[in-house]
Amino acid sequence: MVRISNNELDRLKNEVSLVRLAESAGIILKKHGKDYLGHCPFHDDKTPSLVISPEKNLWHCLGACNEGGSVIDWVMKKEGVSFRHAVDLLKNNQLPSLAVEVNTKTKPVFHAPQKLDASLLATADEQALLTRVIDFYHETLKQSPDALAYLDSRGLHDVELINAFKLGYANRSLAYRLPLKPVKAGAEIRRQLQAIGLYRDSGHEHFNGSLVIPVMSSEGNVTEVYGRKLLNNLRKGTPKHLYLPGPHVGVFNPVCLSQPEIILCESLIDALTFWRHGFRNVTTSYGTAGFTDELFKALTDNNIARVLIAYDRDEAGNNAAEKMAKPLMAAGIECYRILFPKGMDANEYALQGCSSAARGQESVAAALKMSPARKSLELVIRKAEWMGTGTKPQPSGLLLNPIPFLSIRK
Repeated sequence: MVRISNNELDRLKNEVSLVRLAESAGIILKKHGKDYLGHCPFHDDKTPSLVISPEKNLWHCLGACNEGGSVIDWVMKKEGVSFRHAVDLLKNNQLPSLAVEVNTKTKPVFHAPQKLDASLLATADEQALLTRVIDFYHETLKQSPDALAYLDSRGLHDVELINAFKLGYANRSLAYRLPLKPVKAGAEIRRQLQAIGLYRDSGHEHFNGSLVIPVMSSEGNVTEVYGRKLLNNLRKGTPKHLYLPGPHVGVFNPVCLSQPEIILCESLIDALTFWRHGFRNVTTSYGTAGFTDELFKALTDNNIARVLIAYDRDEAGNNAAEKMAKPLMAAGIECYRILFPKGMDANEYALQGCSSAARGQESVAAALKMSPARKSLELVIRKAEWMGTGTKPQPSGLLLNPIPFLSIRK
């Protein structure tokens, strides 16, 4: 477990206003000299015995409970959580009306992700609950420097992309937004979360530490969830890639099925890479073994004329592409193989294009403004190889003119 630095603890103790925290809990405070007085929430306080000192940002009860301490002690006592959990709540700005004191007349308030309502969740069906959790993860990602830095490292830190696919981040904070476990509503919600697969039997979040990518139907229902761990230095046996338990359900980016040709990727990260650079007619299987009957039916039912297979350029990707192309071509769909450099996938290839084009730029984001990744992807699309036998069809569509549907914003 990562140690919390003394500097971080000191920052929280000094910056987070105890006065604001107490007032957000419904405690009426009255000025008394340099301090504030109010009724202590931790015992049956008949006369105001809670003293808060803004100057030191400390609190103390002069009454029966005789409790006191810093903002961390307050959160531990008020929320019934451990020291580390209290620090997490404060660091992630996940307490109602959490405020940072600054030397100005206006004191900005951090807006936490919306707390999940117990009365709604206790009676909600699984889809409603799943949607609420995905919304929570989505808001968490937008406030997480770690998650946004990971997206930047993959060339995917883009507001339009993040919002279009409701990208999220699971950072162990979901439990803090639920009713307490001993409470009936809290136990019922956790049971539902386990049934869906968002919680494990151990009580931990299934996607903890992961970028979360939901797969949504045309109607907006969540049909599958993919998680990719942000860290690579995981304990032996810890998977980097996670899905909900059970068979894969749904087609990623179903709006692409309205086009006559599809770019088919091996992973959701690769599909997002094409989408980010303007190639919006893209979908994905769930890995080399995840080309589902549902996806095959979607391609044939929507009269897709051509599939450009953009699997990884490795043995597993090559074998899966060959295997997949056979039933597709038998169904009358033209198949082409997008060939990245050996050993590379679409995301790595796009980032390499950024790196070589940037030449001294400080970040991937700076290189993306030059749009080298788009040009690199155009090149491999144009050079995609026909996978059939006999007479090769005349190039058309993307093969002839691989211009993105939407240009990259300057």
